[in-house]
This record gives sequence, C-alpha cells and structure tokens, in this order.
Amino acid sequence: MGKQMFSKPPIQKSHELLLPTTKESCWILVFLLAFGVSSIHGDDGKIDFRYHHYLDLSRVLNDTAASCHEISRVYSVGKSVEGRDLWVIEFSDNPGVHEPGEPEFRYVGNMHGNEAVGREILVYLVQYLCSGYQAGDARIRRLIDQTRIHIMPSMNPDGFERAATLGPDSPRTSTSWGSYGRLNSERIDLNRNFPDMLPVWLLQEESQRRNHHVEIPEWYWDTLVAPETLSVILWSLSQPFVLAGSLHGGSVVVSYPFDSCGLRKVMRSYSEAPDDALFRKLAKVYVDGHRKMGKCGQVEPCNARNFTCKGGMTNGAEWYCVPGGMQDFSYLVTNCLEMTFELSCDKYPGEDELQTYWEDNKEALLSYMEAVHTGIKGFVRDGSGKGVANATISVEGVDHDVTTGELNIFDIKTYFLIPQRLTETTGDCSFRGLTG
Repeated sequence: MGKQMFSKPPIQKSHELLLPTTKESCWILVFLLAFGVSSIHGDDGKIDFRYHHYLDLSRVLNDTAASCHEISRVYSVGKSVEGRDLWVIEFSDNPGVHEPGEPEFRYVGNMHGNEAVGREILVYLVQYLCSGYQAGDARIRRLIDQTRIHIMPSMNPDGFERAATLGPDSPRTSTSWGSYGRLNSERIDLNRNFPDMLPVWLLQEESQRRNHHVEIPEWYWDTLVAPETLSVILWSLSQPFVLAGSLHGGSVVVSYPFDSCGLRKVMRSYSEAPDDALFRKLAKVYVDGHRKMGKCGQVEPCNARNFTCKGGMTNGAEWYCVPGGMQDFSYLVTNCLEMTFELSCDKYPGEDELQTYWEDNKEALLSYMEAVHTGIKGFVRDGSGKGVANATISVEGVDHDVTTGELNIFDIKTYFLIPQRLTETTGDCSFRGLTG
C-alpha cells in the first residue's frame, strides 16, 4: 500500500454530531475527587506468558471472544500498511452496543512496534478478564457489567513483526529506534502522526473563539497520514470514549497531557492542560496500583530522569515535546481523557520476564479502568424530555468543556460523563441518573 494523502477530512459529515456546539449549555460547579485503589482478585492460571506474533494474537483474541461470547466480541478498525487487521476486543454485558449511561473505555498498545511489553500485557489482560468473569470474580464482573471496554493490543502490527525478526535484542541495537519496528511500514512514527492540535487550540483561544473541542484542520489531510493513524482517528470519533490509556516502553512512568509544546517549542517546559489536576489524579491511580512505578529507592531508574523518585509521573512536554501525539488529539478533539503508560526500561525484554511485567501492572490496569466510574454521568434533556445532542457541559474553573453526542437518532437519551463529582448545577438542563 502506498503512502496516503487526503485533500480534505473524510470524517466531518459522518461524525459531525460528535463535534461540539454552543447551542445548549449547562454550567456545573465541581470539586476533584480523591481516587482509591481496590485490591485485586482472581488468578493468572489461563494466561499464556509469551510473545504473540500477528497470527498468534489473532488466534488468542478470537479464541477468547469465543470462550466468553456472552461478554465479548472481536472487531477490526482498519488495516495496517501491509494488510494486517488492527484488532480490538470488546468486553461488555451487551457486546457491540453502546448502552446509555455506561461509559466507554479503551486501551491501545504497541504504537511503536518494538515496544512489545504493552502489547503482551494487553493480551494477558484480555485472557484475565475472560477467565475472571467465567470464574465469578465479583470485581471483574462488576467492571464488565458496568463498562464497555475496548482493547487494541497492537496499533502497529507491521512494526512488531519487523522487530520480532531480531527478537529481544532489538531495542538494544543502535538501529532499533527506527528501522527495526518502531515505525510503521511507511517509516511513519504513529505517535507523531496525529494532528498537532495544541497550536490550533492556542491560536483560537487567543482570538477568543470558543474552542474546547477543535476541528481537525484542513492542512492535516494534505500530510502523510498513515492508515493506522487514520483508522484510530475514525475509531475515536465513532465511539464516545471517556477514558483511555496508551501503553509504551522505554521508561517506567505515566505521562499526561499536554505532550505538545504548542507555540513555544521549548523542550522540557511544563505544558499544562485545563484538566491538569484531574490528569495528575488519574495518573496517581495507575502509579499507586503499580508494584514499582514511583517507588523511590526500591527500583533501579531507567535513566538520569529517575521518575521513580518524582512520583512516577510526568507532564509529557516537560519530559520532551511530542507534536502529533494521540493523547493530545483525544483530549482536544474528543471527550476522551487519555494518558501514556511507559511500562519497561527495556522495550523488548526476554520472554522469561513477561510474567513479572504483568504482575507489576495488572492492579494498575484494573484500577485505571475503574476510574472511569468516578464522577457523574447522566442525560441532558430539553424541556419536553428529549435528549439534547451536542449539549455543552462546562466545569467552573476548568477551561475545557465536555459535550454530549448523538448515539442513536431514535434514542432520546444523550450520554455524558465528567470524571469529577457534581456539587451544584444551574441552568435549564435536566440531569438523570447522577452518581457520586
């Protein structure tokens, strides 16, 4: 497949109802909620702790969906340059259907093909959720019954297959940063290939235009957009994701928006998002659930930055600038709050280390998914009881709105969720099904 260029956004018409509007507004006064971590239950007996090539990955996902057919399904959001499916497995008590009042969550792994730990951790999570649900694990059953969970183990299956030709030594070679799997088959870094929305957002803010969710600029479609990136953009706009995590390797730390340095282009300068306090609380959920992340003095640091002694988290741009990253795109274009989890110093460790990485991360993975239920959720209706599409929900003190989306034109229920606690509302909007 050749390199793809687009003269205009192919997504505007089909997804225009998911974009923001100022026609309807509700103002909400909130305070941030402290997050807790639950203890983990279940066993790992059915997990196959090894690396999974594309055919193995396809088999495991489909076998898992067949075994847990009542709560899961496998679907593809598109294909890689070399024609491999970008597989997603969904867990829900009603697979394939968005249920009003039930939040949508996603994990994405292996954007960089030679960062293999996150890919395998998600394969293990898939098996763990299925076996735990079948075994009657109360925590897993509650999570799946109340959440629609989407897991994409590999966004860059071509890159992984290339890295796998060298195996665990790949990340240690001088050429592995590019040639051996980091990039896709068109030599595009997928985590630099999304539209860099922060400069657009800042320029619109300076012109006093309401810009809490920014439309993808026309110029982006004249650039080289990888098919993997385009598929994830369309996927992101087709589902009302609320919370997400992207799994990477090369360090052990949680990185939160903004990744982009915006208009300043100053390396290692804090780039604060309007929801900065909330991002830090969500990051702490993952850090607290991890066995080693943020454990100062107990873990050998990956590099001189020594994030283990800095709370196990960092603002993305303060670490280094990433223009065109997925988490900034999610935050500035959609309602989704997304962060990056760096899981290992060694991007492609030996197979005998994989179970340890799973045990380090499994509580954190579950706790972070559970955090999607922290806050409020409900329905915005007009005076006649009809659902209001594209209603704007504004949080006092946070200059970034959340908007409702039209999930089904025949359904009067319009869903929103803010991962914060409601304390007071004003205006004409009617809220239903609020939770604390």
